[in-house]
Amino acid sequence: MNQPACAAFKAQHHDPGGPLLLPNAWDHASAAALAGQGFTAIGTTSLGVAAAAGLPDGAAATREETLRLARRLGGDAFLLSVDAEGGFGDDPAEVAGLARELAQAGAVGINLEDGRADGSLTPAPVHAAKIAAVKAAVPDLFVNARTDTYWLPDPRTAPEPETRRRLDAYRQAGADGVFVPGLTDPAAITALVAHLRPSGIPLNILYSPTGPTVPELAALGVRRVSLGSLLFRAALGAAVTAALGVRAGRYVAAPAAPTYGEVQELSGGGDATQI
Repeated sequence: MNQPACAAFKAQHHDPGGPLLLPNAWDHASAAALAGQGFTAIGTTSLGVAAAAGLPDGAAATREETLRLARRLGGDAFLLSVDAEGGFGDDPAEVAGLARELAQAGAVGINLEDGRADGSLTPAPVHAAKIAAVKAAVPDLFVNARTDTYWLPDPRTAPEPETRRRLDAYRQAGADGVFVPGLTDPAAITALVAHLRPSGIPLNILYSPTGPTVPELAALGVRRVSLGSLLFRAALGAAVTAALGVRAGRYVAAPAAPTYGEVQELSGGGDATQI
């Protein structure tokens, strides 16, 4: 593990003066293209990794695919944070082993979620034990502890107190940052930032096209903004739109679409037959 890179990711890229905008890649080309546009830290998207392999997301089915991508991306110049679902199991030792392999591959961060494929939430003590095991095994790895209380709400309780209870437990277990996807209400974000402020732990919010902008999230005190699966879904939609346009005889190339040669360059390839 590159300890200076880990320290830089934790300190410089979670600065209170401005949030880290973390785009999420799903393969080498998408990561390299984003890095080429000046993104110095890049995450992975578990949906993109799973969908590319024809597997379901969030079902602990893509451990090997996740490791394979981390090994492919970990040696590049950008800082890599890996979306590892819930660690692909509930055994803290096994999750810690995964984290160690990711760190050896070059990752500086890991995202661990408490949502389950069946729509339930992992018991907070179980998720906290995973976090503690990871921090014990790889102390320098940035653990972003995600709670899905807004995506998978418990009908018996309001999401706000349950979110705080879980984030407090994850922070006490050693999490370096906390992540609450689905939280978009500015007042609720402000209240959660205030709750976390004494601990100094940064809050990560998932960007939503219908929620606050990145500057607005920065003003609320958010210190990390993830794009999640947005870019993967946008790329998939653009590909289908292009195919339908060609079939209908009205395709117009998107201005931002890279050329064949530009994509080749992302992987260090030279001139080749342009197919």
